[in-house]
Amino acid sequence: MSELSIYDRIGALRVVPVVAIESVDDAVPLADALIEGGLPVAEITFRTAAAADAIRTLRQERPQLLIGAGTVTNPDQARSAKECGAEFAVAPGFNPRVVKAAHDVGLPFSPGIMTPTDIEAALEAGVQVLKFFPAGAAGGLKMLKSLAAPYAHLGVRFIPTGGVSLDNVMEYLGELSVLAAGGTWLAKKDDIANGRWEKITENCRKVRKLLS
Repeated sequence: MSELSIYDRIGALRVVPVVAIESVDDAVPLADALIEGGLPVAEITFRTAAAADAIRTLRQERPQLLIGAGTVTNPDQARSAKECGAEFAVAPGFNPRVVKAAHDVGLPFSPGIMTPTDIEAALEAGVQVLKFFPAGAAGGLKMLKSLAAPYAHLGVRFIPTGGVSLDNVMEYLGELSVLAAGGTWLAKKDDIANGRWEKITENCRKVRKLLS
């Protein structure tokens, strides 16, 4: 699948649940909760030892789910994410070695940015869809608008993550430069660990209702 179509799909969904899975056994029930809630997408962070196996399991068991790898901070993780079946990857910061590794294996990759210098380094590396992180701590929507303005004519798009919630997600999505927003509130680590699948489904439905 082309990089363009991946980002088209992300843009159509508008919101990406960011999740940390501690047990592979939770992967399929989580996917079912997201799908039932109307958000068939997940960014599975490489913050846990189960991440790679969870991605691999979901690619086999729930191929309709758009699966991304998050917190990809070194080239080996980029290659692993691709091998496991991730369709896109995201990082909290900009590392040119990781960008190159992702490009070399054909993995659509969005590095994290927080300054104009970061954005220009990403553009130099051929990347146009960027993660604005940590969005809330970095100044929120006001900061994002200021960052986006000088680069709007270049087609740069952003996925703000960190501090995004049900209360402010629509404000972010109202900004033209925002492709989608990432959020951990949809499927919190504690809810996953305790099998609160109905709560996760309901969180997704609340977002879908706002988007409708």
